[in-house]
Amino acid sequence: MADEAVTNTSPVIILAKAGWIHLLQITAERIVVPDVVATEIRRYTSTDPGVVALSELPWLDIVDTGPNDARLLAYSIDPGEAAVLTWALAHPGVEAILDDLPARSCARSLGLRFRGTLGLILDAKRIGMIAAARPVIQAARDAGLYLSDSVIAEALTRVAE
Repeated sequence: MADEAVTNTSPVIILAKAGWIHLLQITAERIVVPDVVATEIRRYTSTDPGVVALSELPWLDIVDTGPNDARLLAYSIDPGEAAVLTWALAHPGVEAILDDLPARSCARSLGLRFRGTLGLILDAKRIGMIAAARPVIQAARDAGLYLSDSVIAEALTRVAE
């Protein structure tokens, strides 16, 4: 496990709503939340699980990521994703936690380490943190994670479910 990872909005919101926010710590003990991402999350009500997680979990560390890295100008990604990738570019070895396909493509082309919410769930199953991936994936879907049935089937095959 690394010392630090950086996350975008959807993994925090989805995992918090699904009751599995602690799965973010599979990647690192400290999870950096760019201030622009925290602002996106805080647009929800004060009782929203993502908002509550930001205010209560000390390992979710809100930081100012500074101006976006110029290499990101060539990509069509939103401000939160740009902040996540800016942090990852400035801190070699840090893993980005992203669900958005264009942001993941950008991360791949820039040689950054990344994974998404589904990857966290599969890794949690692989290391024995959860007994089964299927109910956690379903909880993530119920919380708003879009995953096609074929992606889920392939993922479950990878963890022998």
